[in-house]
Amino acid sequence: MAHTGFGNKKIGPIKSWATRGGLIKEGALTPEGSLVLKYDPHLTSRTTEWLLHFYLSFGGYGLAVPPANIAEWGGWPYFIFSFRPNHPEFTEDDLAAEGAIVFDDKPELIKSNFSFLIRAYTSHEGLARCRVITWSDTDKRYQTGSPELPNCYLLGYFLACLWTRDFSDTTSVITDQLLSMPAGISAVLGLREQETATVLDDLEGRSIIEQRRTVAPFQVVRRWHSAIELLEKAFQYGDSD
Repeated sequence: MAHTGFGNKKIGPIKSWATRGGLIKEGALTPEGSLVLKYDPHLTSRTTEWLLHFYLSFGGYGLAVPPANIAEWGGWPYFIFSFRPNHPEFTEDDLAAEGAIVFDDKPELIKSNFSFLIRAYTSHEGLARCRVITWSDTDKRYQTGSPELPNCYLLGYFLACLWTRDFSDTTSVITDQLLSMPAGISAVLGLREQETATVLDDLEGRSIIEQRRTVAPFQVVRRWHSAIELLEKAFQYGDSD
């Protein structure tokens, strides 16, 4: 408030956005937030937008183990991991109607909350460059399935974080298991498993992982040193790949 002149009504949502987006925790910058402040203080890069999307997808629960029913974490995880994969096209009314079946809130509140989420992904002041959701003027519907992926180092950061969450310090993981995790790398990127397999090929080309495909079951072997190092490389590399 002292630095910006904003009042309580604006500062509160800004803090909430930054906290759920993984940039601050308990009033201090996270390691991720420190890198954003260093490389993209005005939050203008697609790299930052994807980083925010990654953490927002988990509804403020970060890298905790997701519940079996992802809707327990709220509307944002429900949209990313449950609704979006099953709806290549949808209207705002479609989302609100299905959300009303899942959540106990009043229909007006559900629709308002999902309207905010849609604006976040379609506004150029929000996360539009990720293309998690796009609007079709022809069909008058929102569409999913054509994200504009970030560079390989940020994808590697996502994989490293999810790997630690799901597989701890395991050195290698069966490829099919990695690709099919319910709230894993494929789901958070909005890709089909075969599309994510192509991402793994790109990560191997950067020596972030190694793939063993001589004998089934195929495996992915981690080759990164730390997730935060990958994130810094992502900002240094920039928005193109």
